[in-house]
Amino acid sequence: MSPASEDRPDTKTSKTLHNGIEVLELLSRHPHGLTVSEIAQGVGVHRTVAHRLIRTLEEHRLCARDRSKRVTLGPGLVALAESVEADLRAVAGPVLAELAEAQGATAHLVVPEGESEARALMVVAPRGAHTHIAFRAGRVDPVDQGSAGLALLSAMPPRDDERDEVTRARSCGYAVSHGEVTHAVTGISAPVVGRRATPVAAVGLSVLELRDTEAIGRAVAEAARRLAALLPLS
Repeated sequence: MSPASEDRPDTKTSKTLHNGIEVLELLSRHPHGLTVSEIAQGVGVHRTVAHRLIRTLEEHRLCARDRSKRVTLGPGLVALAESVEADLRAVAGPVLAELAEAQGATAHLVVPEGESEARALMVVAPRGAHTHIAFRAGRVDPVDQGSAGLALLSAMPPRDDERDEVTRARSCGYAVSHGEVTHAVTGISAPVVGRRATPVAAVGLSVLELRDTEAIGRAVAEAARRLAALLPLS
C-alpha cells in the first residue's frame, strides 16, 4: 500500500475521486506507464477497483493505454495544464516583476517538466536596468542543472546521488549555480512549495555578477514564499 493511501479522505469527501487523483499522481511519477496491477498496488486498492478508475479516466482522456496495455497519462491533461499554467502566470507576474525591479536583474519562473527536466514558464526583465540577461520562456533544461532545477530538487525527498548544491539549497532555502545553463550567468532560485509539500515551481534571478549571495538568496526565497501563499490550495 502506498504512503499516500494511508492518508484517506474523511467521510465528507469522495473516496472514489480521491483514488482517481491518486492514480494520476502515481502515473505522473512513471512516464513510461504502469500496468493495472501496479496501479492497484500503488494506490492501495483491489485490481477491479483500479480497472474501473482507469476506465473512467480514459473516458475523459486523462489516461491512456498503449499496445502493451501499460497505462500512461492522457492528452486530456494538456488542456487542464494550460489552464493551470495561465492562472500561475497571472498570479506570478506581479511577484516576478517586483523581484526583477528590486534586484535589477531578470526574474524567472520555472516549472517541473516530467521527472528529469525543468521548463521556463515566465521570464521578466527589469525595466530600469541598463543591462540584463535575456532568454526565452519555454526553454527546457535538465532538472539537475541550473539553479531553478536544483531548487525544485531541494523541495523533494533527498536522493542518494544528489548534488551537494541540492543539499545546500535544502538547508538555506535557495540554490545557486554558475554557467550551467547559460555561459557566464549565475542563477539563484528558490522552490515554490504547494500542497502536499511538493514543488510547484521555482522563482529565480539570473545575474552576470553576484555581489551578495545571501541577500539575493533571501529576496528570492521570500518571493517564492509570497507566490506560494497566493496560489489556490498552496
